[in-house]
Amino acid sequence: MPPGNSSSAIAALRQKISRLEGDGARVQAVLPFGVAALDKRLPQGGLALGCLHEVAGGGNGAVDGAAASSFAAGIAARLPGPVLWCVTQADLFAPGLEQAGLPPDRVIYVEAGDDRSVLASMEEGLRHGGLAAVVGDVAHLSMTASRRLHLAAKGTGTLGIALRRWRRQADASDFGQPTAAMTRWRISVLPSTPLPVPGVGRARWLIELIRARAGDSFDLELEACDGTGHLGLPADVARGSAATAGGRVSAFG
Repeated sequence: MPPGNSSSAIAALRQKISRLEGDGARVQAVLPFGVAALDKRLPQGGLALGCLHEVAGGGNGAVDGAAASSFAAGIAARLPGPVLWCVTQADLFAPGLEQAGLPPDRVIYVEAGDDRSVLASMEEGLRHGGLAAVVGDVAHLSMTASRRLHLAAKGTGTLGIALRRWRRQADASDFGQPTAAMTRWRISVLPSTPLPVPGVGRARWLIELIRARAGDSFDLELEACDGTGHLGLPADVARGSAATAGGRVSAFG
């Protein structure tokens, strides 16, 4: 088959899969990350608005969990308006979110007590339509619950983020179960960039896109969110260093 026909067939197949998953209409509104190496690998060049997305930390416990929270905060920070953040218990570090660009006066906190209440609060927030984003800390996310959140987000155009956090490591396996989320991300902390003088350089993360509808999975090393919520491309990655080039494309997601 000629290359042009092959590309058309793949595009048609992706649209068919999207219709089967309940998203037949092509998503138009996206939020670019502002890093070309990342945006060019995402369908339509950014994070789809009016959808549910999943974010989790890597395998390094609370350290990677904090990075995942900052990653979610950076996304929400770049959208105008208030942000609803639902938690099971009051353990978010507000100054940390502010370092990622999300100041306390933009955040409405809901301490829901358990996953079921968090999911219910998220759905109400997504259906409201007057919020920039809705973030919810949940350990377990079923297909049914995620589908409800995704449809609520789609109805108002509000961005939804399910921040997967676990009190017990045994619960982490739930992250591999299928959900209706548009994308699924995993964030892990890496050593910061060395400085020519004594001090600590800007934090660095391994950002993995585990799944994306109508897109490919990949991983990329980036600098952590700055005070405006933007990620950065490390100089060695920008130069195409063999050790940190990232972006290894894997199977169709």
